[in-house]
Amino acid sequence: MDYIEHPPPPDLQRHVQCLWVLRDETPGDEVQVIYPDGCCELLAELGVPLCFHGADGQVRSDQPFCFAAQQLGPIRLQAAGPVLCIGVRLMPASSALVAGARLPGLRDHAPDLFTLDPPFAARFRDAMQAHVATQSPEPLWRLLRERCAGFAADTLIERAVAMLDAVDGDLRIAELARRLGVGLRTLQPRFLAAVGMTPKEYARVRRLRALLHTLDAEAADIADAAARHGYSDQAHATHDLLSWTGITPARLVRALRGDRGGDDALRLAAAFVRGASNRPGTPRPRRAD
Repeated sequence: MDYIEHPPPPDLQRHVQCLWVLRDETPGDEVQVIYPDGCCELLAELGVPLCFHGADGQVRSDQPFCFAAQQLGPIRLQAAGPVLCIGVRLMPASSALVAGARLPGLRDHAPDLFTLDPPFAARFRDAMQAHVATQSPEPLWRLLRERCAGFAADTLIERAVAMLDAVDGDLRIAELARRLGVGLRTLQPRFLAAVGMTPKEYARVRRLRALLHTLDAEAADIADAAARHGYSDQAHATHDLLSWTGITPARLVRALRGDRGGDDALRLAAAFVRGASNRPGTPRPRRAD
């Protein structure tokens, strides 16, 4: 498996976090997991579409071109053949760039982009195919520049996201509203409309991501790492890890620190936490998410 993230050009950095590419010519048949990160994504599956294992026990094939809205739990995927998946990860406050006012209602879904916005979907498909053919992301950047030109981000919510990011989500929402100079009744619906999740949910995701980075990068035990990231106790951290990742903290630590090819390996989850696959002899790029 080869996973890598590429930054956007400077003029798109307000709205786009990264372009990522996942390749695997000979994937195994194990179910792999991605954890929520508070971002929505445009996805193109140019290989064999992955199979999505839903929380309801149903298994379905992903659409070749889709919009991955905010997820409030682990995303379980299984390869059905060679994988070439390319994604454009949006900045949290620009999550409505594609879905618009429909964004909050798409939580925990990844609708077909051709159903969501057929004209844009056709251009996105063509840009992705041109990207693969030319090995240049410029066709995608051109498309996104045009889309962003007609999009007005909510500057209040951009500030709110930046404040939560700066403290890895360790901030009460009432205090966030006070610092922004608005009431909760103003902040909460505008945050949901712009990001696709509530400010409290986003704060929990940010804190979870910080905890995952610490557990991955350091030898700290779970209790110490939890305390550092504002969890009231280890039980609270364990509850969040279970609800957002679907596995126990002990297995998560083994997967992040142990043998990537072993029975406990969660290769895709670890790659998305790091921003790159852990290829021998290469450094681990860090991602500011």
